[in-house]
Amino acid sequence: MEFFLDTANLVEIREAASWGILDGCTTNPSLIAREGRDFVATIAEICEIVRGPVSAEVVATHAAGMVEEGRLLARISEHVVVKVPLDAEGIKATKILSGEGVRCNVTLCFQPAQALLAAKAGAAYVSPFVGRLDDVGIEGMDLVRQILEIYANYPQYTTKVLVASVRHPMHVVEAARLGADVITLPFGVFRRLVQHPLTDKGIQAFTEDWKKVPDTDIVGQVGRWLEAHGR
Repeated sequence: MEFFLDTANLVEIREAASWGILDGCTTNPSLIAREGRDFVATIAEICEIVRGPVSAEVVATHAAGMVEEGRLLARISEHVVVKVPLDAEGIKATKILSGEGVRCNVTLCFQPAQALLAAKAGAAYVSPFVGRLDDVGIEGMDLVRQILEIYANYPQYTTKVLVASVRHPMHVVEAARLGADVITLPFGVFRRLVQHPLTDKGIQAFTEDWKKVPDTDIVGQVGRWLEAHGR
């Protein structure tokens, strides 16, 4: 499963990228507005950091405007994926843009029929919003399961399922168990994936015990051993 970061914050993106496991990034108008920076410059910088798919969202509400914006956004970087809303105008725009070789991430998916239309329009990604469904008392992961089942029936569809609106690490685990292609995470959730109190406790115990060893300089010990053995 690919891991994307759902943010426009360059500090967060650089930190996540430094782990060596970040595959891409998703943004939206709200995330861009939160940073208070130039939109195009922000997208370009993210593309340079991530060097993978970076979703940049159109803001037009009609297909012609979405297509115009999408064509321009795609010229910023080869890594840009044009993010389009999952309504009738967005489907029209996705069909046109995908036909021109522009990758689209069709977003705000809340029912499987929408995902089916996105695939038929040639979307590179469809983004089911699991957390927002959970918020209104609907099991968000059921939507992911249904989309994956539908896509499995039609191998001609190449649309990847990108799980979005992630609230906690269990969303990540559940998405992976279902076989979702991609998950996009807020930085806080991304960081929590590696955290567990027993891990912290174990590290602390090992560190304290190691202080009892006569020579705690591993680098020096290994270096001397290698030199002595001609390695």
